[in-house]
This record gives sequence, structure tokens and C-alpha cells, in this order.
Amino acid sequence: MTAFLQQLPALIGVVIGALGSYLAVVRSDRAKFRREEAARWEERRLAVYSEYARTLKRAVTLTYRVAAHLGNDPHPHPLSPDEAAPLLAQAAHDRDPAGEALLLLGSTAVVDQARVWVVSLMDMERFLREGIRDPQAWQELLERQRTGRAGYYTAVRQDLALPPGHPARWALPSADGRR
Repeated sequence: MTAFLQQLPALIGVVIGALGSYLAVVRSDRAKFRREEAARWEERRLAVYSEYARTLKRAVTLTYRVAAHLGNDPHPHPLSPDEAAPLLAQAAHDRDPAGEALLLLGSTAVVDQARVWVVSLMDMERFLREGIRDPQAWQELLERQRTGRAGYYTAVRQDLALPPGHPARWALPSADGRR
């Protein structure tokens, strides 16, 4: 029995070491799982944010083309309102599920900025449905849309802890080749 008592401290040390090792592994695995889960949610949010932006940009491009047909925009590929109607309807239809996914996974700041952007797009669509021919008013709507888009991208980058991005303001050459 005395041999057992002499080795008891070593046995207790082994048990404590094994328990400590087990707890360290469990804690490490939990932390790894949380990091991986957070990364998966960030990937999902990025996919939702990107899809929403693509959906809105598709509709914005259509409005540029219709505005060109009405003489409000210099887009090189004009599209008549009649030809654009089913495309705009499809774009609005596609916007709904993308918006629902955004509401489900998006941060409050991103959703708020998305609303600013989509409202400016809806104003552009209304302007075109009314058949208005006013290039200056169209340019004001374009500027609101661009500001809304920039605000959306800024909110997305902040939500996903991404570095600042490009402002997407390119100076295009004029018809005479000057900028």
C-alpha cells in the first residue's frame, strides 16, 4: 500500500494533466468552430450583398438604355420603353427575393443603405415610365443613384471589415476625345 501512496501524487498529476489537455483541446476546437462558422456567415452575407448589387445594377443599366431612347442619357445602346417593359418587370421581380435575402442576412446599416439605393432606382424607373424628356433632371437622378450605390458598397465593406474600395467614378472621354 505504501508503494501506491508513494505513486499517488504522480498518478494525480497524470490525471490532472490529461484533464487539462482535454479541456485545452475542447476549448481550441470550440474557438476554431466559432471562427469557421463566422467565416461561413460572412461568405453568405457577401454572396447576398453581391447578388443584391448585381440585381439592382441590372435594372440601373436598363434605365440608362431607356433614358437614352428618350434623349436623356448618352448610353450607346438605346432601348424603347416597350422593349424594356418586360425586362424591367423581370428586374423588379428578381429584386424581391434578393431583397428578402438581404433583409434576412444583412446588417442594419447595409439594409438601410440598400433602401436608399433602391428608392433612387425606383425614382429613375418612375421618371422613365412617365416619359419625361429632361436630361438635367435625369442627371440628378443618376447622381442620387450613384451616391446610393456608393453608400451601399461602403456599408457592405464596413460590415465585412473589408478595406475601402474604388469609388467607381471614371472619367469617360467625350465625343471629341477629351475628358
